[in-house]
Amino acid sequence: MNRPHHPPASLPEPSVKLAQGWHCLHIYYRVDQAALRQLSESDLAEGRESIVHLLDPERPGAPQRLQTSVVSGHKADLSLMIMDTDPLLIDGVRQAIRASKLGCALQPTYSFVSITEVSEYVPTLEQYGDKLRRDEGMSLEDPAYTAKLNAYGQRLPMMNRQRLCPDFPNWPVTCFYPMNKIRHPAANWYMEPFSSRSAMMSEHATSGIKFAGRVSQLITASTGLDDWEWGVTLWGRNPEYIKEIVYTMRFDTASARYAEFGPFYLSYIKPPVDALDHLQI
Repeated sequence: MNRPHHPPASLPEPSVKLAQGWHCLHIYYRVDQAALRQLSESDLAEGRESIVHLLDPERPGAPQRLQTSVVSGHKADLSLMIMDTDPLLIDGVRQAIRASKLGCALQPTYSFVSITEVSEYVPTLEQYGDKLRRDEGMSLEDPAYTAKLNAYGQRLPMMNRQRLCPDFPNWPVTCFYPMNKIRHPAANWYMEPFSSRSAMMSEHATSGIKFAGRVSQLITASTGLDDWEWGVTLWGRNPEYIKEIVYTMRFDTASARYAEFGPFYLSYIKPPVDALDHLQI
């Protein structure tokens, strides 16, 4: 007689929801002008109304984060960034666009699936204390050491929450690109010891901090989920800051020696109705 298999009590229940953090989808559409011309005036109006409602981040049942932007250049016309605990709610937006009256005219050209994470290179409180003693020569009895450690301890939960469940800045421009860490015989990131990788990522983070207030960055993880290992989303107060931060950080060893980049998508954030107006839909 076959007995039912029961997993160990310590294992979590099967679920599509993450233990912590959110699922994330970047998806890009191109307007098919020929298909758009085939729509009747009433179908066009109905499709436009449904898309505006669907992409409203404040509507009942909307994903936790939903941002619309128009893409600069020929790679795409419309960009969506969607985040939620439930990946099927995210995919529901994509499916509703496909099924709408405008679905035939909005052709997906690129997508990127990822999840939020707290990087292994973000120091714990204990690791930060070790770094202060090792790199800055501070002692446990030093009041400055205690002050720095306490300040970091107060910031860390907020910083990790922003990494896992991010708020989007109210800035006009965003840029997305996927990336890998290289696995090459002459430069294999995954053959470096953790201490070396951590030091390189600390240098990389120090470069990025200089752009605080001008650029906000979110790294999402995609290893095993998409063709690249990470997705980088940048928001900028101005497009020139996007260019400056990417250029500056390419001189860091973690980037100059070990990084491989995919396509870059620059877009300008607009409410759904303004985005469709801009696309002349």
